[in-house]
Amino acid sequence: MRTTADPPLYDFLRKALSTADGGATVLYRKLEVGLRAALTEGMLEAGASLPGERELAEGLALSRATVRKALDRLVSEGFLVRRHGARTAVAGRIEKPLASLSSFTEDMRSRGFEPGVIWLHRGVGEASPAEVMALHLSPGASVCRLHRIRTGDGKPMAVERAAVPSRFLPDAGLVTASLYEAMDARGCRPVRALQRLRAAVATPEIAKLLDLEPGAPLLVAERRCFAEDGSAVEFTETTYCGERYDFVAELRRTERNTDQ
Repeated sequence: MRTTADPPLYDFLRKALSTADGGATVLYRKLEVGLRAALTEGMLEAGASLPGERELAEGLALSRATVRKALDRLVSEGFLVRRHGARTAVAGRIEKPLASLSSFTEDMRSRGFEPGVIWLHRGVGEASPAEVMALHLSPGASVCRLHRIRTGDGKPMAVERAAVPSRFLPDAGLVTASLYEAMDARGCRPVRALQRLRAAVATPEIAKLLDLEPGAPLLVAERRCFAEDGSAVEFTETTYCGERYDFVAELRRTERNTDQ
């Protein structure tokens, strides 16, 4: 397996930097293009650390400012991730189909990651006004709440807050890893969902939980799920690392009715 410090990477980047273009492209853009090509061609693997800025600058005969600007652009696009006190690394991304109602555990396992959980809170309490509306509950009804960090191969991927009416899930201890496995065992697994996505940036609190820098890009999914009989059984807000997750949807052209 190649590492990011191997000479082939430097040879690849030197070739990108020497590409003749009549001087129209500045060096940091050439380096950015070269690094992006190295990522797409698999020369830089997910999770691998890049050489430091000084090392790259010296190896490619560039200024550190040029190297930093190229890396900054790739970090902002989610191709690379920068850790405080550590080297810049290649972001590992998970693709989640929007049309599939699957659990986090299923998503991770289907892509060869080992799913994990870090519990922040779990228990049963009175439903909030938002939960009452989302789950079609009566005021004063109780819900089972689950607040946790979801991990893949030990790395934090998302922070999840889930609420399930206690008549479907009376004890939070029934959920050890997968919520859907627990609901399946009780015959109330969701079969349909309405989901809303929005972009956000990491607050200091979320950044700490997900091992990100404050201000890092996030994807927030709010989901209401329904059982076979139409009962609302789950209301969940999941905050995903924008640099590790892609949501993928298949779009089809709708045939127009041309009859006049």
